[in-house]
This record gives sequence, structure tokens and C-alpha cells, in this order.
Amino acid sequence: MGKIIYVSGGARSGKSGFAEEYIEERYSKKIYLATGIAFDDEMQDRITKHKRRRGKNWKTIENYKNIPTLLKGHIEGYDVILLDCLTNMVTNYMILDNDRDWDNTSMMEVDKIKKFIINEVVAILDFVKESPVDMVVVTNELGMGLVPDNHLGRYFRDIAGKINQIVAKEADEGYFVVSGIPMKLK
Repeated sequence: MGKIIYVSGGARSGKSGFAEEYIEERYSKKIYLATGIAFDDEMQDRITKHKRRRGKNWKTIENYKNIPTLLKGHIEGYDVILLDCLTNMVTNYMILDNDRDWDNTSMMEVDKIKKFIINEVVAILDFVKESPVDMVVVTNELGMGLVPDNHLGRYFRDIAGKINQIVAKEADEGYFVVSGIPMKLK
């Protein structure tokens, strides 16, 4: 029932702005699902600017865990959910929910974490497909940069890259944003 719209791009590419414009042109009752956490002044400033840009016509939910359960109590009367962003959600699951020394974590543990995160994302996709609301998913494209020089960076890139592939494959529409210019992928 609900459609999934995938929006990817590099850091500061304009993907969130494009996603918000996409929604403004098509929907009237909007939920903004923010997965970012303000750990420092820079992130707080970014969150404040996003809120200001969106205006007051959005219901905002800030969380990254148990998304389907959380959304069940909020979607009645709404048309669309903007999940911004998927890579923040992956980061939070890897860092906040896994206090570990990533340089000494076994591949078996990394695979276990990856499987958990994949299951969380698949649950979100299943929820949207069975619900009356659409979801626009914003995420960072990670595969076009350098190979990270540390274990955590490589594990993050691999997990987030796999998550991006899963969401893109399931999406009804897909966009890639470069320098503020959206290109339709599907």
C-alpha cells in the first residue's frame, strides 16, 4: 500500500532539501522522522537549520530504534513519513548500541550487528508496504569515496552500503542528488 521513495547522495549534496521539496509538492500531512542525535554544537546547528527549513507543517519524531512500533501510534491521518537519515540510524545502532573496540571485534560479531541492522530496516520497509502512508528515505551514498583507513569506518561503509542496496531495491522510486541536482534512478 505505502510507497517507498529512496533519496541518496553525498554529504551536503542537497538530498534532504530535495526530499523535503518532493514531499511538499505531493503531500499535505507530513511526519519527519529524525534519526540524528545532537552530540555537539555542529549537529545541533544542523538540526535547528533543518527544522527552520521545514517550518511548522511537519510532525517531528526523533528516534532511531523500533521504528515500526513507534510509528504505529503516529501515522493516523498522515500521508507520508520522511526518514532522515538512514546512515545516521546505522551509525547510532553501531556506536550507541554497541560499546566495543571495533579494532578488535571479530567478523562474527560484525556480521551479527549487520544482520540485526538489516532486520530493523527490513521491518521498516515491511511496515510501510502494509501501511497507508508513503515513506521517503534519505541516505548517504558511501561507495564513491576512499576506503576508510580503520576497522570501524570499513564496517560502517559495508553495513550502510548493504542497507542502501536493500532499500533501493525495494523502493518504488529512487533519486540520486549531486550538487543539488536530483537524478531519477527508477
